Amino acid sequence: QVQLVESGGGLVQAGGSLRLSCAATASIFNLNPMGWYRQAPGKQRELVADITSSGTTNYADSVKGRFTISRDNAKNTVYLQMNSLKPEDTAVYYCNTQTYVPLTRTYLAVWGQGTLVTVSS
Repeated sequence: QVQLVESGGGLVQAGGSLRLSCAATASIFNLNPMGWYRQAPGKQRELVADITSSGTTNYADSVKGRFTISRDNAKNTVYLQMNSLKPEDTAVYYCNTQTYVPLTRTYLAVWGQGTLVTVSS
């Protein structure tokens, strides 16, 4: 089963930028979609952005125009470029995808361990 490992989080001032990476342990070519979620303290996990195998992207309204999701199938990696960061972007960011389980004919959600992004005002 594919595993996801996030990196790139850290502390940044408001207005700054960070790039998150999500490295998969297996080919992501057919993984569809691949996405980034975030969870702030005391809040539910929410979708930030996702990207299909054909490259179609989807963004939460709160990050449109500031964040860009991309995928490099050759490197089995998905990226989240975050610009113009705001304190409200502070959260643990998780990479996500789903894999098909032939035995049960269902899809299984796969999550990374998360990477913390802290934006100071």
